[in-house]
Amino acid sequence: MLTGIVFWVLAVIAVATGVAVFRVDSMARATYALAASFIAVGLVLLLVDLEFLGVITVLMMTMEMAVMGIYMIMFMGMNPALMPMDMVHGKRPALAVATGTFVVLAAGALLIPWPTRRGAPAADLVTSLGEAVMESKMLVMMTVSPVLFATIVAALVLALPKGRYDRLGDDLRAGKARR
Repeated sequence: MLTGIVFWVLAVIAVATGVAVFRVDSMARATYALAASFIAVGLVLLLVDLEFLGVITVLMMTMEMAVMGIYMIMFMGMNPALMPMDMVHGKRPALAVATGTFVVLAAGALLIPWPTRRGAPAADLVTSLGEAVMESKMLVMMTVSPVLFATIVAALVLALPKGRYDRLGDDLRAGKARR
C-alpha cells in the first residue's frame, strides 16, 4: 500500500517537473526542473528494486544538470540564465516532427512481427544487467568519473572572473584583498 502511494507521488512529480521544463521561463529553472524529474524517475527505479539503474540515473542526471548549470553560469552569467525566455523554439516544425516521429515509432511497434522469447530470464535480473552493462565497461566508467570532476573544476575556474592571485597579488600572505 505504502509502496503504491510513494510510486504515484513520484510519478506525478516526475511528470509535473517534466512538463515544467517546457513551461518555465528561464534556462536555469528548466535545468532544475529536469533534474527534479530525473531524480523522481531514479527514485521510482529504486522503488521497483532496480537499484543499479536507479542509482545510476540519479547520479548521472544530477551530475549532468550540475555541469549544465556550471556552463550556463560560465557562458551566460547567472542573470541571463534566469531571464525570461521562451523554452520552445520553432513550435510548428517541432510539433510536425514530433507527431511524425510518434506515428512512425507507434506504427513500427504495432506492425513489426516481434520475435518470441527463447530461453528463460536470469534468476537475478539486476545482477545480470549490472554485469552486462559494467563488465566490459568498468575501465571506461572509472575513467569518466575523474574526467567529469575535472570538467566541473575547469568550468568553475574559467567561470570565475577573479582568482586568488587577482585579489592578493603574488604575495598570498597579504592580509587584505585588493578590490
